[in-house]
Amino acid sequence: MFSKVNSVGLFGLNAFPVTVEASISAGQPSFDIVGMPDVAVQESKARIRAVLGQLGLKLLGGKVTVNLAPASVKKIGSMFDLPITMALMLLGGVVEGSFDDTAFIGELSLDGTLAPVNGALGMVLAAAQNGIKRVFLPIDNAKEASVAEGMEIYGAEHITQITDFLQNGTGLAPEPRYIPSERRYRNFEDFADVMGQYGAKKAIETAAAGSHNLLMLGPPGSGKSMLAKRIPSILPRITFEESIETTQIHSVAGLINPSEPLITSRPFRAVSHTASSVGLVGGGSVPRPGEISLAHNGVLFLDELPEFDRRVLETLRQPLENGEITISRASGSVNYPCDVMMVAAMNPCPCGNFGNPLKKCTCSEKQVSAYLNKISQPVLDRIDIQIEIRPVKYDDLAERKPAESSAAIAERVQRARDIQAERYKGTDIKSNSRITSDIIAEVCNLAPDAREMLKAAFDKLGLSARAYDRILKVSRTCADLDGSADILKSHVSQAISFRSLDRKYWNR
Repeated sequence: MFSKVNSVGLFGLNAFPVTVEASISAGQPSFDIVGMPDVAVQESKARIRAVLGQLGLKLLGGKVTVNLAPASVKKIGSMFDLPITMALMLLGGVVEGSFDDTAFIGELSLDGTLAPVNGALGMVLAAAQNGIKRVFLPIDNAKEASVAEGMEIYGAEHITQITDFLQNGTGLAPEPRYIPSERRYRNFEDFADVMGQYGAKKAIETAAAGSHNLLMLGPPGSGKSMLAKRIPSILPRITFEESIETTQIHSVAGLINPSEPLITSRPFRAVSHTASSVGLVGGGSVPRPGEISLAHNGVLFLDELPEFDRRVLETLRQPLENGEITISRASGSVNYPCDVMMVAAMNPCPCGNFGNPLKKCTCSEKQVSAYLNKISQPVLDRIDIQIEIRPVKYDDLAERKPAESSAAIAERVQRARDIQAERYKGTDIKSNSRITSDIIAEVCNLAPDAREMLKAAFDKLGLSARAYDRILKVSRTCADLDGSADILKSHVSQAISFRSLDRKYWNR
């Protein structure tokens, strides 16, 4: 006797089809699962025995073998409980029929209740790509899975609901496709509350418009964290494709809200300086996404940057450059996307007052140098915009004149992003920060006087090739904010002014 049902496996973000095959032969009663199952899958035997007992069913007598095909790929997790149980029920005649276009995903509690699993959206999307039309899974995953277009999603609380439906066609109905309500920005803190800091706000607007990495350096109380917290209020709208990508990562990490399963605003992940390299870039025996991947399509905020372990910061170099992180373990390698806008804030020295015109610095030259050198030059090179935040002037505070609102800034940012979306249509590039070297000359057309200024800056400042390219990309964003097809001298000048901190503080 032989039966088979369809399921889906998951390793990192990599979802793959799995065929669950069950057979019985004469011999001493036994129950074996083969096909490279991990410990969690092997433990499903105990859960399945308990569920069958609760339902008044007995495991078939004889040698029962379950194979998870393809046998060459390791199967990890508890999502195979339901498909294995359904294969055994099909083998024993409890349910009948053909399930070629149907997949089962879910963990079972001992009483037959279906427990939610991580990564449901990615698994359902993979099932759809492999010809599956109908998926049965836990009710808590149903709304998330319904985002997949063209699929019939059945969410069940108990396994008996599935068996009754398959036997009689009653008791379950397809989950309506989830359509999120439009997100509003009113819950975000507004730039209208920020007095003064005009240069900083312009730099932040430019960073948001081109998804450029940003470093804010200044004394305590100058407003670095306050400015960073308002960045979500001016970020461009997230596209549906970006929303799906981001949701898949958060689903794998188990961070999805079942009532609002689709992430419809760009992430803003504020990371403590106590974070380990695994917490920041991901890892574990079964590689999980780190904060940089959870911030994909959004902002990764690192406050008190020099307080991070230097080795942890160095792990950011490759993912910031490539927009993805590869985590290799004995069980396999996983790629997680991490196309982020990194925003960092720091004091200029241990006491925080180096360069502060209002307070005297109490640090020695050696202490200042050691503090700043916690940030390596390769990391600095990957930060497109570096700005100094000065304490707010008394006149700005006393005047209490209403500042420009986040809504007005967000409108300009969105227009610039729309220009970029049209420019890079048909490519993998989403923003100016990701312009590749093969097209940079084509998309960054410099006016003659702008070209002369950039050449003079390159020679005088001794810029690296990476710094040159980043100034060019920031100049392109400044031009987009002005609606200019060509990069003008004023745009290059502004981009160069955003690269002054490494010369002022690190090359003293």
